[in-house]
Amino acid sequence: MPKTSRRKLPVTLAEKHGSSSTSRTSRTVIRRFHTLLKQQKSVQGDTLAIINREIEDLGGLEAYQRMSCIGQSSDRGGGCEKVLLSWLKQMGWADRKSKGNQRHRLLEVGAIKSDNFRACASWIDVTAIDLHSRHPSILEQDFLLMDQSQHREAWDIISLSLVINFVPDGKDRGRMLTQAHSILRPNGLCFLALPLPCVNNSRYMTLEHMRELMNAVGFSQLEERWKPGGKMIYWLYQKQRSPQESRSADEVYFSRKKVLRQGGFRNNFHVLL
Repeated sequence: MPKTSRRKLPVTLAEKHGSSSTSRTSRTVIRRFHTLLKQQKSVQGDTLAIINREIEDLGGLEAYQRMSCIGQSSDRGGGCEKVLLSWLKQMGWADRKSKGNQRHRLLEVGAIKSDNFRACASWIDVTAIDLHSRHPSILEQDFLLMDQSQHREAWDIISLSLVINFVPDGKDRGRMLTQAHSILRPNGLCFLALPLPCVNNSRYMTLEHMRELMNAVGFSQLEERWKPGGKMIYWLYQKQRSPQESRSADEVYFSRKKVLRQGGFRNNFHVLL
């Protein structure tokens, strides 16, 4: 997207962080961003200029991050890291260190806040990254552009919380998952969090399909949490195979979109390998 001058945010987006901004506003902004970014990749000329203008009018990526921050505030139940930490503690990770008696290395992708894991600093060493950092403690880094040879099997835990749903291309979503697998150490953990409709109201995704897709990448599902009528779904996966061992006919199967649900009012969320 070409650089443009900063525009004044619409009143609905310029509200202070907190309960004055409704969860409905947050969801509306995020959904619209998803639609516009998807369209941006397939149009040119005047249509592209119109889309870029609307993205700018919405406040750009900062507006999306602002809405994400609101969703993680304490008056909305806190961030997804609470679910991850509860699972890690159940597994005993808080009571033991990783190899060499070092803290567990956690890569937090798409970090909005810098202090999500502050209370666990004695046993978790966090590196937080985001495309556009909002804090000096968050590195400005595109996860897909990380040097895989430098980071291969370097991480104990990777958090992809509300990340792949913001990636507009299904193949890039798949690349994120395969890269997470590549840079995790053997038996490392991948935490994945998505809006529940991404899997229970998509034409191309179901819970079973997601489980099989992650297995094709080389992950085994350890935990899953969601509730009917809820807004979020959380998973915890463990790396089971090397990338070479993961190559199979299954990956070919997941390289194309397949309609798994019929009916109107479905979304088009999908992941391709």
